[in-house]
Amino acid sequence: MQVTETKAEGLKREIEVVVPASDLEARLQTRLHEAKDKVQLKGFRPGKVPVSHLRKMYGKSLMAEIVNEILNETPRNVIAERNERSAMQPEIGMSEDEGEAEKVLAGKSDFRFTISYEKLPSFELQDTEGLKIERPIVEIEDEEVEEQVRRVAENARDYEPKDGPAAEGDRVTLDFVGKIDGEAFQGGSATDSNLVIGSKQFIPGFEDQLVGVSAGEEKTVVVTFPEDYGAPDLAGKEATFETTVKAVAAPTEMAIDDDLAKKLGLESAERLRTVVREQIESQYGQMTRQKVKRQILDALDETYSFELPERLVEAEFNNIWNQVQAELSRSGRSFEDEDTTEDKAREEYRALAERRVRLGLVLSEIGEKVGVQVSDEEMQRAMFDQLRRYPGQEREIYEFYQKNPDALASLRAPIYEEKVIDHLLGNADVTDKVVSKDELLAEDEDEGPQALAS
Repeated sequence: MQVTETKAEGLKREIEVVVPASDLEARLQTRLHEAKDKVQLKGFRPGKVPVSHLRKMYGKSLMAEIVNEILNETPRNVIAERNERSAMQPEIGMSEDEGEAEKVLAGKSDFRFTISYEKLPSFELQDTEGLKIERPIVEIEDEEVEEQVRRVAENARDYEPKDGPAAEGDRVTLDFVGKIDGEAFQGGSATDSNLVIGSKQFIPGFEDQLVGVSAGEEKTVVVTFPEDYGAPDLAGKEATFETTVKAVAAPTEMAIDDDLAKKLGLESAERLRTVVREQIESQYGQMTRQKVKRQILDALDETYSFELPERLVEAEFNNIWNQVQAELSRSGRSFEDEDTTEDKAREEYRALAERRVRLGLVLSEIGEKVGVQVSDEEMQRAMFDQLRRYPGQEREIYEFYQKNPDALASLRAPIYEEKVIDHLLGNADVTDKVVSKDELLAEDEDEGPQALAS
């Protein structure tokens, strides 16, 4: 096998491979002799079929198998022998001349093909020891816990049937059919729907028109969907809802006590407050984690600058761009609505793609250096999380991941990344800074599509 580098431009490589016809013939002869003892043909005793006869019958198909094996094995072996790693699956180029292909399969011509790929860039890892990180911390006030507990109690409170008209805070049970221009629209109808007047769960103006209704009453409610409504086909349109009130119920007295806690599966009101505080801490902790991760990624982004594989960047950009287009389509908005242009948006999202690729390579290199591993147990948890998202389709989803290495890698990547971030954070110089809730939730001034790695 002759291997010749025909292109070396930046990260791009092209390798020409020539497998002499004599090598192909040697492989074919080996296959034919192996088949001689296994093939049973009418008119021949086992093991006595002439090799020439086997070649006439199976030579072309066996040679096709040999060619496919060469194409599957050679790129990986050649790149490994060059101490390089391909950024993506190498591209294979072969002659489109059918006559040439027939000669190869007949063993009368050398087999020539090219391997085209972009190698992963080489760069020197910088020292991250003592990286300065400011960790924003929110001190949770008792008042915030009590406010959240009251919301929990409000959602859990009971309602008792009520005679007479519905008032603010009452719950009405109703059937309704929504129509636009006399035609019912998808998602605009419901049966036995419970609605607390004043909860602002429905379109603005809907609940207000239910004040004063009684059980058994029919009422026509007319509202206009907001201009920024999530469904573009409904935004800004006037709709008529034909409603039938089936029941009216008044809220019972709300008490935050042990009985409420037990109703929620907890032993006491004190335990309820503890659980609520822990939930708030977890929510703020996630935000803190994102702020800290952002600082680490920003620091790495400022530290490293190297050539990136174009195909890798292009694939990442296409992934981002498809998500952007889908979101604009769902919301019925345009780039002009976002105060930008398509060209400017493309430029920003390409910068984001480059950042993601660069940081992905850096984090991967750091993780490899320090020996970061993703355990089978962690992969199983990630798999179960995916299965829970698709109830009733667990088997199909599981088989999808088992049959698609790239999909399985997509589960591993975020776990690996977070573990590398943990390593960097463990070696960083971290200073805690107490901030307000609003400061923690606020976006950074320069935060935009190009600012985040994920």
